[in-house]
Amino acid sequence: MGTKLYVGLDIGGTTVKVGVFSEAGERLGKLAVPTPPLVDEKGYGAVTDGISQLAASLEAAADDVRGIGLAVPAPVPADGNVQIVANMDLDLLGLKAALEAAFAGATVAYVNDANAATLGELWQGGACGLKSCVLITLGTGVGGGVVVDGKVAAGANGAAGEIGHITVNPAEPLECGCGRRGCLEQYTSAKGMVRVYREECARLGTEPVALSGDTDTLSLFDAYKAGDEAAKAAVSLMCDRLGLALSIVSGVTDPERFVIGGGVAGGFDLFKDELAERYRHYVLGCCADTPIVVAELGNDAGIYGAAYEGLLAAQA
Repeated sequence: MGTKLYVGLDIGGTTVKVGVFSEAGERLGKLAVPTPPLVDEKGYGAVTDGISQLAASLEAAADDVRGIGLAVPAPVPADGNVQIVANMDLDLLGLKAALEAAFAGATVAYVNDANAATLGELWQGGACGLKSCVLITLGTGVGGGVVVDGKVAAGANGAAGEIGHITVNPAEPLECGCGRRGCLEQYTSAKGMVRVYREECARLGTEPVALSGDTDTLSLFDAYKAGDEAAKAAVSLMCDRLGLALSIVSGVTDPERFVIGGGVAGGFDLFKDELAERYRHYVLGCCADTPIVVAELGNDAGIYGAAYEGLLAAQA
């Protein structure tokens, strides 16, 4: 093929999503491989074989791959020595070495998965062309990424952008998964919203709509559209807590734009006006007009951002 290719790997608990991109950011192909334990040659080989398979489908050779980025579901310090990865077995430095051996012409880099999604939106999505922005991913949990001067902040411990664990209610009696109380994630994640909805149904003495599980915000939003008072209360609390958190972040970074992603963002059109109102209620007046928009890349944001991290590392 003879062109420069950049690979993004979005490492999840069940699959590793692989995307191949041009230097200009055009996605040339993607696939997903089941996630084996990424701790030995068998696991590493599943990933390198997936990249080779995708490159071959583009009539490209291993030497055409110039950069590989890994989006990792954990805080990632600069040395790559990840301490905690939930729901999977991963030796990040071992995987990096295997990729470098299989693709000798490529620079391999790694980044936290929420930061990767932020990079993706910055490169080709809802934050394209900006020097500063903040991405908030509202999914099973809540993650985030902070862009300052065109670069995603990592932090001393790889934990910059952990917006989901900003305390927005010190009086909360329930414990967050992180061991603290009153975190944003407890109200604005899919799991948190469904919990609040069920609690509101109990308080109002009404039956909740049928839910497929503890993260079924699709059904919750349908109930909201149908006028369900408990659903309205859950969405309103989400908007209030998220508006407060955004105002706090604004006071620290003053971004050009907030970008909302993750599964909960599927209902963005339903709650965007209320979210903007609550943000303006809390924020410093000079920052009240900061746009709050929906992410554009959906579930592909991670592979875009990982590839971009590989491209930046290769060009450094």
